[in-house]
Amino acid sequence: MTALSLSNVSLSLQGNAGPVDILHDITLDVADGETLGLIGPSGSGKSSLLMLMGGLEQASAGTIFAAGQDLTKMNEDQLARFRRDNMGVVFQSFHLIPTMTALENVATPLELAGVKDAFARAEQELTAVGLTDRIDHYPSQMSGGEQQRVALARASAPRPKILLADEPTGNLDATNGNAIMDLLFDLRDRHGATLVMVTHSHELARRCDRIVRLRDGQIDTTKAAA
Repeated sequence: MTALSLSNVSLSLQGNAGPVDILHDITLDVADGETLGLIGPSGSGKSSLLMLMGGLEQASAGTIFAAGQDLTKMNEDQLARFRRDNMGVVFQSFHLIPTMTALENVATPLELAGVKDAFARAEQELTAVGLTDRIDHYPSQMSGGEQQRVALARASAPRPKILLADEPTGNLDATNGNAIMDLLFDLRDRHGATLVMVTHSHELARRCDRIVRLRDGQIDTTKAAA
């Protein structure tokens, strides 16, 4: 089974001097349960490709199927509902709500999805990332590593089919970064999700099943991780 399927996908954005081509003719399949590392130099289109996979950017051409659904035919509301029900997204910046506790940050998307035991499940996920003692703390009371753990718990709590991570360790030191990566792969294993991760770290990419390297908005190489 295929979790993600991109066919002849391109992305152009309007700049001050006219359209800017970001991605060109990307064709890529990601299998159910696979872990895929996206690498390449800055500006190669890694994050843009991840955003297309999550329906956070609209492709200029081509088709994108995720969990069997054609994202390119959905409007913004449909895409938002699809992400809520099928995807977890972890960003380099944590995007936590500052006026909510860790527990509330994780429980809120579950409540919006109509999950009856939202707070119990949120507490379970926070425990899984080692934050049992921090559930009542606000983001400003937590370190960067702790905030990213909350973001991981929030992304995994709905038990998504697909987990997308954009430089999840980019704002962290090496120790916290390694801990976050261990947790990310653990969450993937516990929920059986497909994981696609953008990273500049070849060491982290090698933990994936397969590595895709982008250059100048195109797939340069794809290979099994060492």
